[in-house]
Amino acid sequence: MSDETEITTLRLRIEGFVQAVGYRNFAIEEARKLGLDGWIRNRSDGTVEALASGNTKTVEAFVSVCMRGPAGSRIKNIDLHQAEAPTERGFHRRPSL
Repeated sequence: MSDETEITTLRLRIEGFVQAVGYRNFAIEEARKLGLDGWIRNRSDGTVEALASGNTKTVEAFVSVCMRGPAGSRIKNIDLHQAEAPTERGFHRRPSL
């Protein structure tokens, strides 16, 4: 299989100054442009968590966008872990955890 048809699902844990700067809205807009499925939410420890699922190259592009973040954010680190694909189609905001 090529990367064009291979589906990848990653859970991202984004650390840094990523809350109260429009990070989730930024990521939702980018994920929807890329046609990804998944979700994003703030966590009580100050990080942002996301699940992104789609073809491998598109998920990699989303991770690159997340590393950049919106204006005003400062990304310190992004942890990546393989995950199960979401059951819902589209990319959504989830309640904070």
